[in-house]
Amino acid sequence: MVALAAACGSDAKPTASASSSSGASAAAGAPSKIVSLSATATEMLFAIGAGSQVVAVDDQSNFPPEAPKTDLSGLTPNVEAIAGYQPDLVVLATDTAGLVDGLENLHIDTLTLPAATTIDDSYAQLKTLGDKTGHAAEAQKVVDGMKSDIESLVKEIPTSKAGLTYYYELDNTFFTATSNTFIGAVLNLTGLKNIGDAVDDGTGYPQLSVEKIVSANPDFVFLADTKCCQQSKDTVSQRPGWSTITAVQKGQIVALDDDIASRWGPRIVDLLRQVVDAIK
Repeated sequence: MVALAAACGSDAKPTASASSSSGASAAAGAPSKIVSLSATATEMLFAIGAGSQVVAVDDQSNFPPEAPKTDLSGLTPNVEAIAGYQPDLVVLATDTAGLVDGLENLHIDTLTLPAATTIDDSYAQLKTLGDKTGHAAEAQKVVDGMKSDIESLVKEIPTSKAGLTYYYELDNTFFTATSNTFIGAVLNLTGLKNIGDAVDDGTGYPQLSVEKIVSANPDFVFLADTKCCQQSKDTVSQRPGWSTITAVQKGQIVALDDDIASRWGPRIVDLLRQVVDAIK
């Protein structure tokens, strides 16, 4: 389901901590030709000032706009195509089809940064990239900015909202993400309760039925399928049987950016801001 969530996205204004910076020079000994096969890693690299070292990114890396997007794939990688960019570092989210061994056989360094499960994982990956690329100070600044922004946003939430419920939609077949996922950890900061937790199948990404959603009567609906599945406030409101749901009756249906919602980089601040603005 992590792959499904990532595939849904195809962008929103970044926060100050997430803005790209490709002009900073790398420290001596740092990689000068980086290939990123992870959309999240791409965002992180540009956020910490390593953008000028990035020579190619995969076909899912659509942010920031200046990232050198190619037809390289992190899901079905081609070692020869990647090696054609003569990288001294390849950053990836998962080792697919023996990619790491293939690259290391060509004496190409790799760094695997898997999907985060906690916000601290996101901070740790930013710092790892900072150390690896010669931008440790910049990475720490991004992390500090994210922590400060998140703390400020949480303080904006009225205490009266604590305990209200939400349904988080990954696609229009009603797969959801529970509190035991990265996105769940972000939304846990708001004090809202996830209706998917009651039917968690152990994966963190159960599929709900219309009956389950309607009977749970969530106060908010968050749509992370606005791009992949063209879902919106209007499409949800028109679903048969959904008119009795509080979120529909009160218009508390929040359309999120699929890309931001499926990544664990600096733009989680933007995601949290949109959620907080919707509920306060």
